[in-house]
Amino acid sequence: MTPSLLRDWPLPAPGDDKYSRGAVLVIGGARVTPGAALLAGISALRAGAGKITLAVAESVAVQVGVALPECGALGLPENASGSLTGEGLDRISSYLERADAMLIGPGLDDLELAESLLRTLLEREESHAAPGTEGGPAVVLDAFALGGLVKVEDVLEPWRGRLILTPNPTETGILLGRDVGDLGADVAEVARRFDAVVSCQGYIAGPGAETADDSTLWKITTGYGGLGTSGSGDVLAGAIAGLRARGTSDAQAACWGTHLHAAAADRLASKLGPLGFLARELADELPALMLELNT
Repeated sequence: MTPSLLRDWPLPAPGDDKYSRGAVLVIGGARVTPGAALLAGISALRAGAGKITLAVAESVAVQVGVALPECGALGLPENASGSLTGEGLDRISSYLERADAMLIGPGLDDLELAESLLRTLLEREESHAAPGTEGGPAVVLDAFALGGLVKVEDVLEPWRGRLILTPNPTETGILLGRDVGDLGADVAEVARRFDAVVSCQGYIAGPGAETADDSTLWKITTGYGGLGTSGSGDVLAGAIAGLRARGTSDAQAACWGTHLHAAAADRLASKLGPLGFLARELADELPALMLELNT
């Protein structure tokens, strides 16, 4: 995956208003970890999405809305520990229907409740689907939502073909139920198993990827170790969701988002040093990097 390849794969024209650049719905942000949803939302906007809504634990929704005044902030039911329960999704029904990309996971902090949330969303989509219709928003899964994904594989059909997964190597092992060996091959296996586009530590695979020479398996060769910092994955997932909402394909969103995330780390490393930059600073680099690659 090189800058020249991305220049030959340009992003969609931005359009005339925010509605033409797509809407992203982020579901996450437990009471202890609302910052993860914030980082994802900021990154989606920095990637060019037109509208962002953050559905978080109700005890932190107001604070999230103040911290990111560009977003809509909605409160979802939580348990005594502040974890989202997966209930009360009627509160966000209209946002689910209007979203172009839905990102689930940043800031979720309970695996069993993450599974419940995914199962409820899948059941809702199954029951609300109009006869003879297909499709819906792209579904980006990150963090605890990936652990929940394994447990709902039996009812995953409504999302197959429009999933984008952003696991780290440990989460890739969880998705496969074994230790990771050859990361490129393992990422491709995850893509095939879940009929998804997968981005993991610089490898991007589509569901048809078979070998390292396959045209649906890409490798990013840039990025610093400083990417291994708290919140970095939330920025990556948000960037991919934002790009997808703009009208890219799943694979293009993953390739562009993964490259931009790594290139942002390169840029910060040159200014601040290879370690110690913050995840929030990665998002701030995205607009200039897109301009350089998309002109």
